[in-house]
Amino acid sequence: MTFATIANLLTMLLCIAVTVQSQRVKRALDTIRHGDLAQVVTALDQSTVQARIVLSELKGTLAAGSGQVAAAAEGKAVLDELRMMIEIADAAAERLATAGSANRAADVSEAVS
Repeated sequence: MTFATIANLLTMLLCIAVTVQSQRVKRALDTIRHGDLAQVVTALDQSTVQARIVLSELKGTLAAGSGQVAAAAEGKAVLDELRMMIEIADAAAERLATAGSANRAADVSEAVS
C-alpha cells in the first residue's frame, strides 16, 4: 500500500467520523425542539470535544504525510471543514447555555412571585 492510499483511507475514516458527528448534532437540535436544553448543551459539548480530537488526529496525519502534496491538500480541505464545524458547534453551545441561563432565571423569578 502506498502512502497516498493510506492517507485516502484515513481521510475516508475521518469523513465518516464527521458524518456521525453531524447526526449527533442533528439529534441534539431535535432535542432543542422538544425543550430539553440541558441535554442539548451536554450533547453539543461532547460533539465539540470529539470534533477537536478528530482535528488533532488530522493535523498529525498531515504532518506525517508532508511528501504527498495531493493527500495534504485533501486533508487541508477536511481540516478547514472540521474547523468550521467546531466554530459552529461552539457558537451554538454558547447560545444554548445563554438561553438555558435565561430560562432558569425566568423559572426562578416565576417561582418567587
